[in-house]
Amino acid sequence: MRYIFNFPDIGEGLEEGRIVEWYVKKGQAVKMGDSLVKMETDKVVTDIPSPKEGTIVTLFGNEGDVVNVGSPLTELEIAGEGDAPVPVPEEKPKTESVDEGGFAGVVGTIEIAKEGSFLPASTEGIQVEKPEAKPVGKVLATPVARAMAKDFGLDINKVKGTGPAGRVTKQDVQNAASKPAESVRTPIYTDDRPDVEITPISQIRKAIAKNMAKSKQTAAHMTVFDEVEVSTLVDIRKKYKESFARDGVKLTYIPFVIKAVVQALKNHPMMNAELDMEKGQIIKKNYYNIGIAMDTEEGLIVPVIKNADKKSIKEIALELEDLAVRGHERKLKLEEMQGGTFTITNYGSLGGWFGVPVINHPQVGILGVGRITKRPIVVDDEIVIGQMLPLSLSVDHRIVDGGETTRFIREFLGYISDPVSLLMQ
Repeated sequence: MRYIFNFPDIGEGLEEGRIVEWYVKKGQAVKMGDSLVKMETDKVVTDIPSPKEGTIVTLFGNEGDVVNVGSPLTELEIAGEGDAPVPVPEEKPKTESVDEGGFAGVVGTIEIAKEGSFLPASTEGIQVEKPEAKPVGKVLATPVARAMAKDFGLDINKVKGTGPAGRVTKQDVQNAASKPAESVRTPIYTDDRPDVEITPISQIRKAIAKNMAKSKQTAAHMTVFDEVEVSTLVDIRKKYKESFARDGVKLTYIPFVIKAVVQALKNHPMMNAELDMEKGQIIKKNYYNIGIAMDTEEGLIVPVIKNADKKSIKEIALELEDLAVRGHERKLKLEEMQGGTFTITNYGSLGGWFGVPVINHPQVGILGVGRITKRPIVVDDEIVIGQMLPLSLSVDHRIVDGGETTRFIREFLGYISDPVSLLMQ
């Protein structure tokens, strides 16, 4: 019996993943739980296990191809199972495309079941006798072919496809464009220019672009700037840095910032809330999960320190270091980057001073921490050298007003300038 294993939904909101590496090949026997493929999603890189025991018949996609949730990954020959196929309901097709390069299975167009249907869109797999890839609705075509057809002014639906299952390829578009036509404009497709380097957009970069755009289009951003003298904080870190290091813990300023933020959030619950416009509700959260924006080679990630109010400075420092290491190695679990209630971004570690952070939607606020610098300040009418920490706080003005924002940041400044005061709360 043949079994089609679809790319499963491994996380909330996941839409697609990119094939990083196949662990199996055609004709190979696999057991249930064996890793089939390594997939890169917008948050993690993870292995996808086989749901059944059988023999690999087909691999749908090459390394580097993008696969949508619910689209086929592998076809297996399953011994000893019935021959009755699972019916697939006829629904409005949702067009999905993949990169050109040998994807000979179901591509371009797949049918997604509607909510309430007997076959959900994210079904783990379907059993069929002879899987076929048939165009439904729109023509099957690769993204490259569609882009080229648009630039040539061609109707992609009128181009004869010579690829698998009648898929229109780049060569098909080039052949069609070379034929005389009444209305063909000059193409602007220039991927072969020697002075241009084209890099595929990574899944994490797609997620960053999508989330940033959604945040700016949804939240009413307002940013306030301030700075605080933190000589006491600098001295405390210096005093305990070596003892922490002997315990294998790297002590930075961020654990102190996290504890100060949490304490301020407790006294200003609207900053730890979420706005649900559809239900007309403001959801105040009585837990404190602080997201920490981290810069990696692949792009921005935001792992979360869960229940930060219940952890010590040392525990937070140790967890931060672990998250940073595994974040750079793309080994974080999906749940470690979910559930944040407030975010901190430390551009000061890279030399930044002030910034205008973008809110991590649907959160209310994000605090930007700049570089600590020595500057002359006035204390008791005398000029002295101070350790100045610049701060930028972006908030969703739909939920919190300027007064509440200012009171929150002033309270935070009090805690961070006098870290011992955190112990008094």
